[in-house]
Amino acid sequence: MSVRRALITGITGQDGSYLADFLLDQGYEVHGMVRRSSTEKFDRIEHARDRLILHQGDLLDQRSLVDTMRAARPHEIYNLAAMSYVAASWVQPTLTAEFTGTGVTRMLEAMRETCPDARFYQASSSEMFGKVREVPQTERTPFYPRSPYGVAKAYGHHITVNYRESYGLHATSGILFNHESPRRGLEFVTRKITWHAAAIKLGLEVKLRLGNLEAERDWGFAGDYVRAMWLMLQQDEPEDFVIATGTAHSVRECVEIAFDHAGLEVDEHVEIDPTLLRPAEVEHLVGDASKAKRILGWEPEVGFEELIRMMVEADQALLKHESSPHGVRRL
Repeated sequence: MSVRRALITGITGQDGSYLADFLLDQGYEVHGMVRRSSTEKFDRIEHARDRLILHQGDLLDQRSLVDTMRAARPHEIYNLAAMSYVAASWVQPTLTAEFTGTGVTRMLEAMRETCPDARFYQASSSEMFGKVREVPQTERTPFYPRSPYGVAKAYGHHITVNYRESYGLHATSGILFNHESPRRGLEFVTRKITWHAAAIKLGLEVKLRLGNLEAERDWGFAGDYVRAMWLMLQQDEPEDFVIATGTAHSVRECVEIAFDHAGLEVDEHVEIDPTLLRPAEVEHLVGDASKAKRILGWEPEVGFEELIRMMVEADQALLKHESSPHGVRRL
């Protein structure tokens, strides 16, 4: 049997790097698409660089997507690239629409032209639910996005369904709820919390400033969630799946666990900053992944408290290896 080939857009991100590790362990030939950019960072995949085949491409450039797919000849395509930070989508709403929304159409068109028999995974998001219509949210819950990011993700989701039904493509969307890890970007609230807990413990910071402590999310471990992506593309028939833990936790709970792990008092170090509040807040997201459990046999393995403590440990180790406090990135 020939080696399976997979193409991952967004391979340098949190999910892309975990998925690359997973697929390499499964014996895949893994191709990644990266942008020609001076800011592209490869630290998350550095440990596997010699086992990956990287191509230059951009979701804004149709020709580059066609060229990448022709070079990679993938059996499976995982579209994980996007403008992925919700807060930034308010600052760059039209660019978010181009990358996170229209970029999906470009990917599907390139696939239709070069490798229509491949299997396509689209990274949809729980942010599409936004102002939730029911709790918990399932594959049938209507979308009511509350940010340019959520709106763009809803477009990407629906265009994937349209290409599946119109052209017979094996195209699947995974509606993933929040998933975190030590590889999470520093701009995301969970990593911001765990990094500051570690930095305050080591005397590198004094305060952590946050917005809405009562906002709740269904948080899981990214390593568990990339396994679900792969399982979706192993099914004979393409379907969409919610991937979640089924339990919501507040930002406050995340802070309490992180600071407890670091041996710190929350009240002494955490301040509320009104400028960090979103223009339209999503208050309560919690997913029902029973369909994924029933059809894919998928369940999360890492619990919320274990995840946050893992992230604090990783950030403490990271900061201890910084050459000096002056080299520490501050948020």
